[in-house]
Amino acid sequence: MIRRDRLTEASVLAGLIAAYHLVARPLLLRWGATDDEVREVFPGEDVVPGGVRGATMATTICAPPAAVWPWLVQMGCDRAGWYSVDRFDNGGRPSADRIHPEWQQLALGDRLASTPSGRAWFEVAALETGSVLVLRASLDLRGRPFGPGSPPPRHYIDSTWGFKLRELPGDRTRLVVSGYSAGRPKVLLRVVDRVFWEPAHWIMQRSQFANLKRRAEAGRTAQDPSRTPVPSA
Repeated sequence: MIRRDRLTEASVLAGLIAAYHLVARPLLLRWGATDDEVREVFPGEDVVPGGVRGATMATTICAPPAAVWPWLVQMGCDRAGWYSVDRFDNGGRPSADRIHPEWQQLALGDRLASTPSGRAWFEVAALETGSVLVLRASLDLRGRPFGPGSPPPRHYIDSTWGFKLRELPGDRTRLVVSGYSAGRPKVLLRVVDRVFWEPAHWIMQRSQFANLKRRAEAGRTAQDPSRTPVPSA
């Protein structure tokens, strides 16, 4: 009886794993994105040597790109936060709920703190004002940054987190987020990605989308009270 119960449990577990990989995981990896958005070359393709395209997620914001871009430019733990789950990615400090003029200047090579301590960071790897922002994180597996221009350590992960804005009719914005990554040891990183990072990224990115939409759309309405956000596509 015990052996049969164990076989049943193993079968259920195998079924859940198969369902996740065949059904849930493909949805997570392209949440909200169209076929074209998944297929098209994404900015930052040439930033990480040997990088592999990761998840592509997208949302529509009922505000023009000019109203969304300022929120992206001021991101960073040492700046406006990340507009996601602040308890986990901003040391519990609430992300900014307004545009800060002092954080609107950004250039290639600038560092945005990715941890409250400032010991790790994203580097601005690609920038097209108003439309493209690509952030790069190059870390060993202890979480210590290494210079993108130097040879990677034995065990590392090198990745980008990119944001692409496209104007839509009706003063709306299509925001697409994707990136590329490479690292060693490949087998270990692949397991960690599937078990932890992919679901975690899906949760955090959806939260960021929701908070960015709320901020940008509220700002647009505040500038012109006659405008009421329409349901996004």
